[in-house]
Amino acid sequence: MDTIEQNVKELLREISGGNGFGEPVVLVAATKTRTPEEICRAVRAGVPAVAENKVQEFRDKFAAVHGAERHFIGNLQTNKVKYLIGKCDLIQSVGSLRLAEEISRLAVRGGLVQDVLLEINLGEESKGGFPFAEAEAAYASVSRLEGVKIRGLMAMLPAEGGGGAALCTKMRRLFETLRERDGAVRILSMGMSGDWRLCLEHGSNMIRIGTGIFGARN
Repeated sequence: MDTIEQNVKELLREISGGNGFGEPVVLVAATKTRTPEEICRAVRAGVPAVAENKVQEFRDKFAAVHGAERHFIGNLQTNKVKYLIGKCDLIQSVGSLRLAEEISRLAVRGGLVQDVLLEINLGEESKGGFPFAEAEAAYASVSRLEGVKIRGLMAMLPAEGGGGAALCTKMRRLFETLRERDGAVRILSMGMSGDWRLCLEHGSNMIRIGTGIFGARN
């Protein structure tokens, strides 16, 4: 068995017991710069969802990858939303009302409902997302839009500075607050190759793994 397949099987085995709250965990393969062949190997090994960071890569690889949900996890400009609507099962990186409004406009025009996650910024100025303090107001605004269904929240822990457990706990509390209000809110997407175990322990139920599946990028 080759490395990609081994990595997927090991990850699926390790998350099979659920997160720290006993909930099932979804493994998403982060496929930035990866070839369709590599992605399809991960899917055949059992990855249920694959996610791109760049719209161009999403478009270029779309027809060559089968058998998994398609997610988008990167910075999304409003003028590129049109390439995802109707093809992307879950846009995880909705971090502004303007972006949500454009998704709504195009979804309504296409007669469909687009599932999204609200991206929450946990304090990194270089990253996108709604500030944590504005998250509940953002939920209220986006949930009023036609053609958009909020399925949960997405966040990235800061690369430096520590405090990851406390930030995860904050996100979990916010997630539970919104879930009590809206039964469609089921996903807390938090955790990447370097921190996913910490995130699962503190309540994430979806992890986005790139190098942990495919190895270091060239």
